Amino acid sequence: MSKIEVIRAGQEKHFPGIDLEDEDLSGCQLERVNLAGANLVGTDLRQANLKGARLDGANLLGAQLNLTDLRANLLGANLMQTDLSNADLRGSNLRGANLMGAKVTQASLAGAFLSGANLTGVNFKGVDFRGADLRGANLSGANLKGANLAQTDLQGANLSETNLEEVDLRGANLAGANLSGANLLCAETEGANFDGVNLDRACLLGISTVKNEVNISKQ
Repeated sequence: MSKIEVIRAGQEKHFPGIDLEDEDLSGCQLERVNLAGANLVGTDLRQANLKGARLDGANLLGAQLNLTDLRANLLGANLMQTDLSNADLRGSNLRGANLMGAKVTQASLAGAFLSGANLTGVNFKGVDFRGADLRGANLSGANLKGANLAQTDLQGANLSETNLEEVDLRGANLAGANLSGANLLCAETEGANFDGVNLDRACLLGISTVKNEVNISKQ
């Protein structure tokens, strides 16, 4: 039985550093498999079950991950240009991961750990980030229109030139974040912490605030 057949059969779980470039693993049951540091460039993992898997340091450039259960360890993983549409990333470890150019529409990132992640220019329209850790993440130029960022930790995050139109920021912590040039048109901000935020050139039209609950001042 070949290595790929063994993986598909789920008979083994330990494959760190394996080369699976352009392989078809769609629909496979890969729960708790160890693919740390693996080469998964262009790999088809659509609708696969990777819950609890180790993908830390893996190269998933251009991989197909739509409708995939990715509640996994993706620490420092390369997810550039991946298709993560409708993927389940709730509670995933994405610290330091690179998602530039990824397609993330309708994915769930609630409770995910994204501190220090590179999310530059990504389209997160309507994505659920509730309770996620985004401390120090780079979201510059990203599209977050209509996204749910309630109770998220965005301390020190880079949100410059980001589209935050109609975003739910209720109870979010944005202390020290950079929102220069950001669009917060009609954003919901009740209970959010804006201490030390850079709002130079930011659009605050229609922003919902509650007196004495939200402290917004341009730096």
